[in-house]
Amino acid sequence: MTFREISPKINIKEIKELGKLSGEALKHKEERDNELNAIINGEDDRLLLIIGPCSSDNEEAVLEYARRLAKVQEEVKDKIFIVMRVYTAKPRTNGDGYKGLIHQPDSKGNPSLINGIKAVRDLHYKVITETGLTTADEMLYPENLPLIDDLVSYHAIGARSVENQQHRFVASGIDVPTGMKNPTSGNLNVMFNAIYAAQNPQNFLFNYAEVETEGNPLAHAILRGGLNEYGKNIPNYYTENLLDAIKFYEKMHLKNPFIIIDTNHDNSGKQYLEQIRIVRQILINREWNEKIKKYVRGFMIESYLEEGRQDEPVVFGKSITDPCLGWETTKELIYEIYKTEAK
Repeated sequence: MTFREISPKINIKEIKELGKLSGEALKHKEERDNELNAIINGEDDRLLLIIGPCSSDNEEAVLEYARRLAKVQEEVKDKIFIVMRVYTAKPRTNGDGYKGLIHQPDSKGNPSLINGIKAVRDLHYKVITETGLTTADEMLYPENLPLIDDLVSYHAIGARSVENQQHRFVASGIDVPTGMKNPTSGNLNVMFNAIYAAQNPQNFLFNYAEVETEGNPLAHAILRGGLNEYGKNIPNYYTENLLDAIKFYEKMHLKNPFIIIDTNHDNSGKQYLEQIRIVRQILINREWNEKIKKYVRGFMIESYLEEGRQDEPVVFGKSITDPCLGWETTKELIYEIYKTEAK
């Protein structure tokens, strides 16, 4: 074996003392978590908006975005509940490229996972305590869940992870909403089997111990499009796609049926401005079809301070991974969603 330890063993209890919520901040997070849970289980009919940068590469830029987003949340809170994307680990298909804040707390520097873990906790903590927003992150590494589970209010299981049994089983022990994306093939059966596994009790090894879980009834579907064998984007936000996904929910009798539309990735072909059109089409579908309105109740949108992307951080608040909507466009889109829902 070629594994070589290059740091001391991580003490999870010590790490959790960094950026630990208490007092009013903890109470506020718990109240927002209860609101989010009520949206997923259908007790609250507001739309859920998971929005923010593709990757949280720069603390100062992310916090500036969060401050702006918090002001908009206050204006639309009666119709839209916003959870901010604070994505700190990025899947890399071939292992190359920026892997997220947890790997590189300095995006131009060398990997430093010990410092990365501290930076991740600090960023989630600051977004919550300085802006009042709660956060979402991608569970790329299931074994890292205990390092941030007290701070993150929404977990996403990505397209490359959703087929993995460990991700499914760990999701069954999470007690906050967990979105399961369809795989890159677009296969809905794979995603719904993942949701089934996550919603039911499981028994497995986790962090060197045998564990049992109770199941996560808040696990749900995220439609993000797929690729065919020729590498062509196959969106899955059209009416027939939504109705197909609804049929899976009905056939499998899953708890708390809830569908989020990921407006970027293979739905948009990473043409980030297409996110606007996709949102508009879903809003029309919700208006015309009662079944779609009942099940499709959220959007996942990639957005940052500046539109597009760059190859290295030169422009403040511009993505260094997938292209994003800029702030002014984002604000207008949120207001448009709000006005549609307020009719």
